[in-house]
Amino acid sequence: MAHIDLGLDERRFPGINGPMRFRPETAGPLNALAEALLHAPHPTLSAGERELIAAYVSGLNECVFCCSSHSAFAAAQLDGGMPLVQQVRADLDGADVSPKLRALLRIAAAVQQDGRKVTAALVDAARAEGATDLEVHDTVLIAAAFCMFNRYVDGLGTLPAADPADYEQAAQRIKVHGYGQAA
Repeated sequence: MAHIDLGLDERRFPGINGPMRFRPETAGPLNALAEALLHAPHPTLSAGERELIAAYVSGLNECVFCCSSHSAFAAAQLDGGMPLVQQVRADLDGADVSPKLRALLRIAAAVQQDGRKVTAALVDAARAEGATDLEVHDTVLIAAAFCMFNRYVDGLGTLPAADPADYEQAAQRIKVHGYGQAA
């Protein structure tokens, strides 16, 4: 049970969904941020790649709800599906992703630890693999935003979804409709 009374059945609205319904005034801007970062058209990073960054950071933060949901969202939008997402989360160096995406995920991991751990060497390594300034910027912002989202979910002590199929159902909704509608 959440640390505060959200005024709803948390089993029906797990994770971030409960707090978003509790505080619709903040849900709108948070959903707009997620939409811009993860779902809106991007010139070079696919929605699946951006969701993978969110899932990776959420896994590093041990946020069960966000890691599970964004892993499902990434899997629904990446050719490698959930096996690829699990591979990245378990062994980034051995994962079957492009060298550019691997370098961007390393930047995301540095942000997760402390934004100051993003070094010129990490950025140069990403650039050497073809990453643009926009991709580096968006990776840092996705990672930073997901540290906030993870702390929001876990700081309120919300419940993860009881049924893993709930994440897959949400993934299909997000894939089609994005984050513009209420959870």
